Amino acid sequence: MILLVISLLSVYSSTGSLAYQYRGGDTIYYLMRQLRFILLGVVIIFFVHLIPYQVFSRLSLVALWLAVPLLILTLVAGQSINDATRWLQIPGTSFTIQTSDFAKIALVMYMARILSVNQNNISDFKDVFAKVTFAIVGICGLILPANFSTAVLVFLTAFSLMFVARIPIKYLALMIFSGLFAFAIFLGGSELLGKEGRTSTWKNRIESFVSGEGDSYQADQAKVAVVQGGLFGKGPGNSTQRNLVPHPYSDFIYAIIIEEYGSVIGGGFVLILYLWLFYRAGLIIRRSRSTYGAFLAFGLSFGLVLQAFVNMAVAVGLVPVTGQTLPLVSMGGSSIIFTSMAAGMILSVSWGCDESRIKSEESEESSPEDDQNSQTSEAAVKQVMKEGTEASGTGKKKQKRTRTEFEINA
Repeated sequence: MILLVISLLSVYSSTGSLAYQYRGGDTIYYLMRQLRFILLGVVIIFFVHLIPYQVFSRLSLVALWLAVPLLILTLVAGQSINDATRWLQIPGTSFTIQTSDFAKIALVMYMARILSVNQNNISDFKDVFAKVTFAIVGICGLILPANFSTAVLVFLTAFSLMFVARIPIKYLALMIFSGLFAFAIFLGGSELLGKEGRTSTWKNRIESFVSGEGDSYQADQAKVAVVQGGLFGKGPGNSTQRNLVPHPYSDFIYAIIIEEYGSVIGGGFVLILYLWLFYRAGLIIRRSRSTYGAFLAFGLSFGLVLQAFVNMAVAVGLVPVTGQTLPLVSMGGSSIIFTSMAAGMILSVSWGCDESRIKSEESEESSPEDDQNSQTSEAAVKQVMKEGTEASGTGKKKQKRTRTEFEINA
């Protein structure tokens, strides 16, 4: 909620030139537009968090198969901006969505299901690693031609989720080398066919960042905004670089926040908010009694915070320009909608944790007669287990079992 409030203030301050260019100086237009999307995002968070997170497991395969044709349709008939075909316009409206945002959520949902169900045979190459890898390659491969940075972030999120899920290191190493090899083939094929497309933009940005020469206007103006902000900033609405920085309301909104509110109050506070969000998600993961819920919360929160860190790193000149927005802060309806959906899913896992805790407390508050019967039943079960152990022989080591989604539900 604090990030959404910061979004409203920052977007209103950074859209002045945009308002004079397209709206005849009506600066209230973009303020109200962003406010409508923020209110819609809050509604999405509320209703999504009421859905039991087990439903997302059942819908994961459907969501993944829906994301694939949407990404293909975006490449074929999507709206192109700055030679990047990333947006798909909804028929009959002027609203556009970035289909890669939905694909990220769908991929995490699917991976969390496969990895949670197969925790007891997580080293299986065919049933686990191959399925997950096929999904990652398919989604990242369809995102890559138009959006290199998003494809990399999706890959890193998926890779981190596989690492947390205890996929063998040798499989992860194989995945990295295979990905680099496939990317090299993609770059080589683009140059040989003379259809570089976005690859020339990627190379120019990386070369400009490494050498400090070439077309680095965006990054230079963002650095000027950061320097002028100093420690405590110029004050709300007093930014001058908002008229010079390209896309100050989306890609470089963090630089405008630092210019107006300073590195301490503005930049540091926003950074701490994202760290706090990830910390709170970590507490939800620890409380979760479901492997699927834990994986789902980790994948969604890690992807959200990773994107935020990349955006902030670009604004202060730590990494090349990527075109990533600042989640929950940058202007844009598609980003807020899908980020709010992810936040609602994380809260759904938290809601499920609280329900499990309440049920366990209610079971502990049983009557003395129930306790006595429970103790009698428990003694009987222990006796049966003891007899079964003696019958099966001695000297065998006990196998440590890992909980699965089905065992927890049972």
